[in-house]
Amino acid sequence: MAHVGSGSSWQEKAKEKNDSVLDLIPAEWRLQGPVPSADEQRDVTGSYIRQSLDSREIEITESDAVTIVERTSTGKWTAEEVTRAFAHRAALAHQLVHCLHEIFFKAAIDDAKKLDAYFSEHHTPVGPLHGLPISLKDQFHIKDVETHMGYVGWINTFQGQTGTGKERVFESEMVKELRKLGAVLYCKTSVPHSLMRGETINNIVGYTANPKNRHLACGGSSGGEGALIAAKGSPLGFGTDIGGSIRIPSAFCGLYGLKPSTGRLPYEGMANSMDGQNSAASAVGPLGHSVPSLRLAVKALLSQEPWNHDPGVNSMPWRQDLEQEVEDRKHSAQLAFAVIRNDGNVTPWPPIQRGIEDVIDKIKKAGHKVIEWDASSHKQAHALMSETWRYDGGLDIHSAFKLSGEPMSPELMYEEFENAPGPQFNATDISRTNIAIREFRKDYMERWNATKDSTGTGQPVDAIIAPLAPSPSSEPLKFRYYNYTTWVNLLDYPSCVVPVASADKSIDVPFSNFNPLSNTDAELIGDYKPEIFHGAPVAVQVVGRRLQEEKVLALAEYISSLVHG
Repeated sequence: MAHVGSGSSWQEKAKEKNDSVLDLIPAEWRLQGPVPSADEQRDVTGSYIRQSLDSREIEITESDAVTIVERTSTGKWTAEEVTRAFAHRAALAHQLVHCLHEIFFKAAIDDAKKLDAYFSEHHTPVGPLHGLPISLKDQFHIKDVETHMGYVGWINTFQGQTGTGKERVFESEMVKELRKLGAVLYCKTSVPHSLMRGETINNIVGYTANPKNRHLACGGSSGGEGALIAAKGSPLGFGTDIGGSIRIPSAFCGLYGLKPSTGRLPYEGMANSMDGQNSAASAVGPLGHSVPSLRLAVKALLSQEPWNHDPGVNSMPWRQDLEQEVEDRKHSAQLAFAVIRNDGNVTPWPPIQRGIEDVIDKIKKAGHKVIEWDASSHKQAHALMSETWRYDGGLDIHSAFKLSGEPMSPELMYEEFENAPGPQFNATDISRTNIAIREFRKDYMERWNATKDSTGTGQPVDAIIAPLAPSPSSEPLKFRYYNYTTWVNLLDYPSCVVPVASADKSIDVPFSNFNPLSNTDAELIGDYKPEIFHGAPVAVQVVGRRLQEEKVLALAEYISSLVHG
């Protein structure tokens, strides 16, 4: 991979880094002429990006992960041709929406050739992900590849430090496991510097737009993953989530995404912000085009027994019985769901309300029970999550910016620390927050248990169905309400995003006689412009109980089938 020199300013270093990545795109994969404006070409997915691909590349890149593995594992497709097709489409996507931090296509093609040689000799795949290209958020360390996480000061370092011996050598635990499973790693995707926002922007690649509507955000902080997969430049990728960072991009980009409970999948050896904050920690999980794709990834990783190499992972293999329970009950008995229509603080916009109501209507028509869920406590949940992000007063993030002298992008979650780090929590403060979190979790657990008295099934609700945000997306630098996702992080519950509809300007008209629930509600509703948001994906999240990823995926797949047929 190209090394960036020691330019005298952060601007020079950032430009040199960005240019070095673009220079790695083969000449024949470069777009000819300027990229049209968002007004000229709002959606660059589908027919637009297909113009630069041949029919075989289109067939490969428009298949989901399950289909790809079926074909690479039987010799119908070679790992090399699949890798080349996705590398080509990823290169196009990057030129259109700025979604990549690192590309290592040549190394990936070499790896794919080795997989093909193995298959040719042994007539069997290397593993359950044989020949599957997988993209990774730029928190994963990969040999011979840089990790800068959007910070100019991290370029040519190991997480901002030099002389560690780990630079471009160290690999994250999940990277090692994906390789053993037969996956092909080929690119790393863009993030907002600090990771602490629901949009993706940094001083190296600039703003990552939503390829389905370039007037809108792709989400964050796994926004590069969302944008790349939405453009079908990747069939499956991994992001992380500490406040919605897998789920927001999945929702905004029309994808399926799983935020597991912490300790289900290996996070060991990944770069992070505020590393060591474990009161309500970040989780790593997959994004893709279908629930079966997510399930394939999770089952494959668990087959590697990651708890033997990551001390933070629970010793918990895939539990088929949890999945089978949903399969049995959806036909022979009732399932029960709680629904959050709004959180009592900010009103979901018309497209989101329509999406929620359509899901609930189809669940009821299928014979299942739905009860209302009071989400008024979620404001407290967000406040507690915010406390955990402020333990160090912003020192970690400010230290990273200080390395290069680059400015912070606007509208970070850390806006109160924009000019200087704030006061740090002491041990007593942190203990107090931890106690409050424990008590909140206990209260929520008992509220969930108590629903057995109102479901009519004799059992508590199987999942909660809720919005991901008040809006289908946001215009650049306008996303600022996280309460619809952060409660899930505080509780450490698994959640799966299911795309259910698209915003429609002819149906989703602005509210008449709108009565805001709060000052924030009054501010946000003014951002709704039906013409701008027309066609934006609409999604819900299916939230389950802690460490019940198998059940959540099964429920999400069932709900998807009810909605989409």
